[in-house]
Amino acid sequence: MEQPAAVILAAGSGTRMNSALPKVLHPLCGRPMLAHVVAALRRAGVGRVLIVVGRDGRAAIRNAIGAGADYVVQHPPRGTGHALAQALPHLRRVGLAYVVHGDMPFVSPATLRALRRALGRTGGAALATRVVEDTHRFGRIVRDPAGRFVGIVEERDATPEEAAIREVNAGMYVVRVAEIRRALARVRPNNRQGEYYLTDAMNVLAVTGREVTTVPVSDPAEMLGINTREELAEAEAALRGRILRRLMQGGVTVVDPASTFVDAEVRVGRDTVLHPQTILTGRTVIGAGCEIGPGARIDSAVLGRGVRVRDSTLEECRLGAGTTVGPYAHLRTGTVVGRDVQIGNYAEMKQVRVGDRTKVHHKSYLGDAVIGSDVNIGAGTITCNYGLDRRKHRTEIGRGAYIGSDTMLVAPVRIGPGAATGAGSVVTKSVPARGVAVGVPARVIRRLSREG
Repeated sequence: MEQPAAVILAAGSGTRMNSALPKVLHPLCGRPMLAHVVAALRRAGVGRVLIVVGRDGRAAIRNAIGAGADYVVQHPPRGTGHALAQALPHLRRVGLAYVVHGDMPFVSPATLRALRRALGRTGGAALATRVVEDTHRFGRIVRDPAGRFVGIVEERDATPEEAAIREVNAGMYVVRVAEIRRALARVRPNNRQGEYYLTDAMNVLAVTGREVTTVPVSDPAEMLGINTREELAEAEAALRGRILRRLMQGGVTVVDPASTFVDAEVRVGRDTVLHPQTILTGRTVIGAGCEIGPGARIDSAVLGRGVRVRDSTLEECRLGAGTTVGPYAHLRTGTVVGRDVQIGNYAEMKQVRVGDRTKVHHKSYLGDAVIGSDVNIGAGTITCNYGLDRRKHRTEIGRGAYIGSDTMLVAPVRIGPGAATGAGSVVTKSVPARGVAVGVPARVIRRLSREG
């Protein structure tokens, strides 16, 4: 079967959003709404994607969506038919193309595939429709007495009889490129807006004997177009509900869905529990059997099996299986934590590697450090990693070391395996294996035996 292309109409300025950001780039559960449309098209089997953009929004949209699509500028904006016409010269060797709107993030691969099946071998186009109670803003589907598609009348141009029709255009199409090219050539801006309507091209196909078939949309959310921030918030809530339902169906417990926020690209393992006020964003991956929250905010982090995070913030870090974090800890970008590590209240880490079974229980800052396994970090420990030369310096703490409370480790410095520092020490020089350093500045006073 021929692989169709797709044209996404995304040139609208979105003036009602009152934003410098192009409307289709406003985020929806962690992704630009346009990215949701692109993803649905890919899952429906689309090959090439063309995005019709406005002159002002082209750079921002290209930066957000990337090289996975081609971009065509529509300037000046003269309607949906005019927008599609700008894309057609780039589809000369394509037989079929989907046409969708970039502000309709709930379009589903199932509906797109159904449109393609309905087009058949001889049809000129297929479009999605739905019978609704609130017909405001939708074009009406006009049929003949036999129920065949006759045309679409936009609401602004409808007579009172046409305005009373409850079957409306859902705004999703699949077209034969050669047929739609000929139809668009006959469209004229004879409407109140003075624009070239894509819907008028459907009418031309019907008038010239090219079959236009319709496919009913079962999910009303698919027709949700986002034009205001209020509608964006409604769409966010609807999509968030879908994400949480999918997680629960996959074996995740969500204690309070109303206070749990999970982005579209987050993955959560079976038998994990998400407590209230949990926020999972970016490309976060949570392993099986974890307990997250309450009050956890995790962004683009990877957590192994059985991890526990409570009242803490994690950003672009990795945690091994069985590790516990919190309350009130902050793990920042570049931190990699081993298995069965205990990170307690008011501990902060940045660009740190922590070995298995290490304990960091209280009020510590560890930055730009490598910490071995089975290390005990006392309360108030700080790695003083910012040097007089304005560079970040590294601290190394060997396996089995014991760092006393309120120790200052002035990097670059190395604490050897099995070494210890006394409470309140300011360590400016490296401590050898099993050495004991105390004082300000700290000095080595003795060596520990291998038995400790």
